[in-house]
Amino acid sequence: MDSGLVVRAGVVIPETELQWRFSRSSGPGGQSVNTTDSRVELSFDVAGTTAFTDVLRARALERLQSRLVNGVLTVAASEHKSQWRNREAARTRLAALLRDGIAAPPRQRRPTRPSKNSVRRRLDEKKRRGETKRLRSRPDD
Repeated sequence: MDSGLVVRAGVVIPETELQWRFSRSSGPGGQSVNTTDSRVELSFDVAGTTAFTDVLRARALERLQSRLVNGVLTVAASEHKSQWRNREAARTRLAALLRDGIAAPPRQRRPTRPSKNSVRRRLDEKKRRGETKRLRSRPDD
């Protein structure tokens, strides 16, 4: 592969921190399905990485908590027939997970109040609709 896994600009995981495992895939493969190790598992130690700052590591550990086993994030890929394509799929999936895990939290919503004019317009429209519906009903005898 290349020198590392690019998660986002400025955040690159060195290839030495990625652990690969290969096994037989249950996916497509034809006659060679029982002989090729095309299933790929890519593991990354989020808790012990040097690629993240302390803030990014803490954010990733908190957000990816449900997917971690002892601080290690593992992604499997077996949808392709070739091991190389499964490796690419696993790298892409891991990068996307980590990108979401270290993303900055959304800006906090500042509460606002509706303007007096918008409240007045809304109530006027409600009265108009109510009057329209009232006029559609049968007159009382």
